[in-house]
Parts: sequence; C-alpha cells; structure tokens
Amino acid sequence: MGQAESRPWMDPARSPDERADLLIAQLTLDEMIGLVHGPMPNLLDTPPADAARGAGYVPGVARLGIPPQNATDASLGVANPRKVRKGDGATALPSGLALASAWDPDLARQAGAMVGAEARAKGFNILLGGGVNLTRDPRCGRNFEYLGEDPLLAGVLVGEAIAGAQSNDIVCTIKHFAINDQETCRHVVDVQIDEGALRESDLLAFQIGIERGRPGSVMSAYNRLNGDWCGENDFLLNRVLKGDWAYPGWVMSDWGGCHSTAKAALGGLDQESGEQLDKQVYFGDLLKTAVQEGEVSFERLTDMVRRILRSLIAHGAFDRPSEREEIDYEAHAEVAQAAAEAGTVLLKNQGLLPLAPSLKVAVIGGHADVGVLSGGGSSQVIPVGGAALEIPVTIGPSSAFSQVTYHPSAPLTAIGARASMVSYADGQDLAAAMAIAAQADVAIVFAEQWTTEAEDVPTLALPGDQHTLITAIASANEKTVVVLETGGPVSMPWLDDAAAVLQAWYPGARGGEAIARLLYGEAEPAGRLPISFPRSVDDLARPEIPGMIFGPPEEGRTIPTSYPNVQQHKGRFSVAHPEGAAVGYRWFDRQGTAPLFPFGFGLSYTAFAHEGLTLEGGETVRARFTVANVGDRAGVDTPQLYAVIKGADGIAGLRLIGWARVALAAGERREVEITADPRLLAAYDVALPGWRIDGGAVAVSLRSDAQTVTLSGETELAARTLAP
Repeated sequence: MGQAESRPWMDPARSPDERADLLIAQLTLDEMIGLVHGPMPNLLDTPPADAARGAGYVPGVARLGIPPQNATDASLGVANPRKVRKGDGATALPSGLALASAWDPDLARQAGAMVGAEARAKGFNILLGGGVNLTRDPRCGRNFEYLGEDPLLAGVLVGEAIAGAQSNDIVCTIKHFAINDQETCRHVVDVQIDEGALRESDLLAFQIGIERGRPGSVMSAYNRLNGDWCGENDFLLNRVLKGDWAYPGWVMSDWGGCHSTAKAALGGLDQESGEQLDKQVYFGDLLKTAVQEGEVSFERLTDMVRRILRSLIAHGAFDRPSEREEIDYEAHAEVAQAAAEAGTVLLKNQGLLPLAPSLKVAVIGGHADVGVLSGGGSSQVIPVGGAALEIPVTIGPSSAFSQVTYHPSAPLTAIGARASMVSYADGQDLAAAMAIAAQADVAIVFAEQWTTEAEDVPTLALPGDQHTLITAIASANEKTVVVLETGGPVSMPWLDDAAAVLQAWYPGARGGEAIARLLYGEAEPAGRLPISFPRSVDDLARPEIPGMIFGPPEEGRTIPTSYPNVQQHKGRFSVAHPEGAAVGYRWFDRQGTAPLFPFGFGLSYTAFAHEGLTLEGGETVRARFTVANVGDRAGVDTPQLYAVIKGADGIAGLRLIGWARVALAAGERREVEITADPRLLAAYDVALPGWRIDGGAVAVSLRSDAQTVTLSGETELAARTLAP
C-alpha cells in the first residue's frame, strides 16, 4: 500500500482543506494543543534538535508527518537573534521605506523572494515578514520596517513581497494587525478610532496585502483597539479578518502579545507565539482544561489547528520541508543593491549631481568610512561576514536586544573608487571637517538617525550636533551634498544651504556602492517618497507622542496625561485618532498645510512630461495618458493618479487611486493606463455594511507628487455598493 493510500493527508492531489480535515481526524487532544503554542527556542536551556534557532518554534507531529514550525524574523532579511547561530549572516535588504520608495511591485516581489529563499535555506518554514502598519506618526521607531502612509501603495507592495517570500514553499505573515502606529507604550496603549475610518486606512492596507499576497498567517498587534487587545479582538479577528474577508489562514500572537486563554481563543487568536514572554502559557494546559470543561469548544480548537495545517499545506511547507542549503550571497546582494538604488530619493539638486569623476571630494560624518546604518530590533540583520561596526545601546527599552549596527559597505570606499581624490573626516572635529571641505571641489556629508523597535524618537531633528555640522560644511563649501541614512523623515534647517540632498534611508547590504553609483550617475535616482516629510511636529495630528516616557512600558505605569487626545484609565491609556483615515498626505491636504516634502516627491537627472489625460467612469475610474522623457538621460517617472472622495466621516479628501512606474530612454514616449480599485472611490458605510459609491461627478488629477498637479479632469461614477 502506497503512502497516499495509507496516509491520505500526504496526497498532494487533494486540496489543502481536505488534507487538513483528514489530519484533524488523526490528532489527539494533546497533539492539537501542542500545535497552537510554542516557545522561543533560544530561551530554552536545551533547544529541540529540530529547532532552527530563530524567533519561534512549534513542535510537529512526527507520526503523522506534520513538520515543526520554525519561524524567523523578518521583512528585511533573515535575523539571527542574539547571534545564537554562530557566524550565520544574511543578506540585508534596504529598509521598508526604501523599498516603498521604489513604487515597484515587481521589485518588492523579487526582494521578498530573496529573503524567503535565505529563510528556507537556513531551515525556516515561517517568515515573520510582511509589515504593513501605516505611518501615522513619522517618529515611530519602527517606521523603517514598514511601507509608508498610503493604504494602496503599502498594501500592493506588501502583498507582492509576501507572494515572493512564499514562492519558496514557506509561510509568510502579514503584521501587525492592526494600527500599531507607535512603539511608545505599545503594550498598554488603547487606540480609539471609528470603524469607517479604520476600514478606509489601515484595514484597507491589510486587505489589499492579503488579497495580493495570500499570506499563510496574520500576526496580531500588541496594542488594544477600541478597548480590546488586538490578539483577542473579536471585531478584528472574527468579524473582519475571518468573516468579511474570509481569511483561511491562522492568527498568531506577537511575542508577548497573548493575554488570556478563553477570551483569546474565542476572540480569534489561533496560536500563542514566544510563550515565555507572556505572563503564563495560555494555550497549553490552560487551553486543554478550557476545552475539557467546555469553556472553549472542541470545534473552536479544531478550527485553530485546521487553519495552521491548511496554511502549511497550501504554501508548500508541509510537502517540501525546509532544508539547509548553500546560499548565493553574491546574487542576493545584487537584489539588495538594486532595491537600494531604486528606493533612494533625490530631494534636492541644484545642478551638482551627478558628480564628475574628475572632482576632488571630501566625505564627512556618518561612519561613512566603515559602512551604512541599519535599523534595530527584531528585524536586525547580521551581515554576511559580520557587522562593520556595532555600538552598544545602554539606555532605553531597546538596550536589552539592540545594537547600532553598520553593514560593511563603506560609502567612502565606493566614492574613492570614482573620485580623482578623496579625503575623510568623521565630523567630530568641526574645524578639521570644515578644512577638508574647503579644500575639496565637493563635500559630501553623511547624516544619520538610528531608530529601533520598542522606542520612538521624540523629535524630527537629527541626533547630536549633525545639524550644526551640515551648516558648517555648507558654509565652507557651497557644493555640499547631504546623504541621509535615517529611519524616517527628519527636519532640515540647513536645507537652503545644501546644494543637493539624497535620502538613502537604511540602504542595506550594498548601500555604500548604491549611494556612490547614484551620486556619479551610474544609476538613475528613481525613488519617490512613500511618506510625507513634515516641516514641524506641530503640523502632525499628535504633536507629542502620547505616553512618551523613558523605560520599558508596563501595565500599571503612571502615564503622563498632558498630551492631546489621551485618556488614562485602569493602568493603561487610550489615544484618540481624530485624523481617522486622513493619514499622512491626506492630513496635510485636509489641514491645508504644506509639508517640507510631499508624499510621492522625488527628483530625477532627467525631465518628464504628462500629456493627453482621458478619463472613463462608470463602475470605476480608468485613466489614459502619455508619459514623455523630455530630458537627455534615461530615467524613471512615477505618475500618480489621485481623486477627491468623500469618506465615511463625510469629508471630501485626496486619495491616491493608482500609479505607474515608467522607465524611459531619453526622448521616449509611452502610453499608460491606470484602473482604480473601486474601494478607493468609496466611503465605508458601517450601516450596510460595506463600501458605498454615491455616484456622480468625481474630480481626478494626475500628479508628480501629492501636491503637484500635471493634468486634471472629471468623470462620472455609477452608484453602487461593494461587500466589506
């Protein structure tokens, strides 16, 4: 008798649902309980032999061929927490904001496929990637992991990255569900927001990402939403995710994000992750007792297990177990470099860039002689061969698990290979830095801002005396370029003094080489901002970060109440979100406030024109137009389509409804068509429930960024409703 006959759940010809049901019938109660919780293997005295030593582990059931679940962080590369896998480096992608700045779904898929391939080759079958929390505050310490402030852009790109990762026969998550928009007090904050606004913003990003990427798992967020923990939030998990969206996969908790047994299980949580970080193991013996006593039905437990098994089967992790393999790190570094080049944004250029190789160059600051900066936390990638520099963190919540880490791709080396002469100063001695700047044809100042999981930055200012340094160098040499390696937007009091500004974010494994190629015109700047740069924190919906305190946030801590939109109660605090769905550029548009740099902004070494916009209405908006490269160099344009739509709050506002990424040779022209997702033309009506398009005239504009209109028109939409 063959395996398919004796073990029909192993038959790949059967559907994932059928195979999962066949397995459920074979499992004992103890085996089922064993599949819905697991530890961090690195915190165990003796990790299991089949644990891949990553972020999470759930034992399999060998007698039935169910593989263990081995999970690794994260979206930007395979992490190695506490370096427990000795000498095991990985390829670091640029930050999520860099990837989002490329506005390129194909590149997002390639990047996800690269990380997924390394995860699989290191023995993992679950990648804890897919971060898509919208940027509601530019000071959030984890913004660098995510994909910006717009639900369409973020949702499309995260979906493609997830699909790429899962092409390796592993499961990828989408996270953190939902509205984890600040790291400050993330374990206690209670986010208050209306359902309609939530559906039109953060939930829409998740919905689009799930539709495009079909992630095997969803990771819940730490925070509360409208009173309930996200990991036991019936509205989020049962009504929206599993009900309205018919999501078939499983919901795992974030590490330390499970708070109960019956309430969590009945609220939609399917698996407790990193159980040592919770107050107790809620989904082990406590869940078994709850099932035996009828507090949690046996049917609910089987649903939890079925969802896990179905995803492992559907995404190949069951039939093609992950095995350690050789990795082509050179090829993967090329993917990271391509992403860095595509996602770097040219913010200012007064004719200085691209640089000529004949120029004498002074390079200053930012540890540019060593490497490029990366962000901290669970997404931290240890580079192949080791870090170029690691600086201990001695204070703050991240000090327990973060170091300021530089990838060994030194901009100084890459620039030195191109310049006729190069000198370097670390910027600590201001007079010395000004002296070499004055003697050079061009000064390049590298400025940096380290951000990390578990902490927000209290200000938009660059840390230390970097603003003073930049101003001083610009006074010594009017041809000063500023290269920013930051986790998000920063203020620029020196902007008028600099001749050029390049936003490189955290540029990843080949960041130094990518920056040099862009500076010298070997690569074309094509990035467009996925996030608005405010002029001041006073222009934000919350000028001060609610609950900003120093030290680990704990339930019961006294929270300062001198913040707007904050109410303290029962050892936690709630934060109102009066901006609703008006996140980022929508907020600036609503307030009539001009940001320092708008969403979608980015310069090029060539010039583009948009011509001949025609619009078709009806069930959605279809736009046709021509993009022309009217400059003398090849380049990439990203025309963006916007509409003015009335939302659930009854206020009409600007929305991105589509875009195109168009690479053109000098003098080339191309016709482009964009079709809008109709949900972006609708208001969410909680009374339906669902999306409602009232019908009638809608104003549509083609723009080079959220504030710069190139063409505009109007079309008629038909009244209709859409399911949630």
